[in-house]
Amino acid sequence: MSEIMIVGIAGGTGSGKTTITRRIVERFGNKVSVVYHDNYYKAHDDLTYEQRCKLNYDHPNAFDNDLFLKHLKELKKGHSVSCPVYDYTVHNRSEKITVINPSKVVIVEGILIFQDKRICDLMDVKIFVDTDADVRILRRIRRDVRERGRSLESVIDQYLTTVKPMHEQFVQPSRKNADIIVPEGGRNLVALDMIMQRISNHINK
Repeated sequence: MSEIMIVGIAGGTGSGKTTITRRIVERFGNKVSVVYHDNYYKAHDDLTYEQRCKLNYDHPNAFDNDLFLKHLKELKKGHSVSCPVYDYTVHNRSEKITVINPSKVVIVEGILIFQDKRICDLMDVKIFVDTDADVRILRRIRRDVRERGRSLESVIDQYLTTVKPMHEQFVQPSRKNADIIVPEGGRNLVALDMIMQRISNHINK
């Protein structure tokens, strides 16, 4: 296998990161692998569900970045990794793991992946998805209520107490570490086309 390229896709909650990742996977299939930073939330088996609900999941300390880095380095070397699987409905890691095999291109997605210099240094291409805050909160409400079984009240409360302030403190400032800034996420077809071309060039080397 030729050198493995790591592509980071960051941006605030509901910015359209997953849409871009999904489009890349639809286009290239098993020629790309995907690692979601969300799966590396720290395990909290010692806490009750009520206590876990109160944790700040938008702070850099919520993630097990040491394990995340270790796995990225293994993938970069061409080795498979056993990735934890996070369960949003219980705010904790599940018992499951998922095996991620290396490909020519590894996509890494998460809100805070550009906040840690060690992670940034491993990436070959860093893309920040920049979307208006009003659009992002509406998308988050729709996703969390429909897909994650959350109440509207809890989503809004979490957004105002941790998501918004943490976005302003950590996520938005990490934008300066990006190579490419994509306004409007997956709807930006010009940017998407450029990203696809860059990935295609690497795969076809």
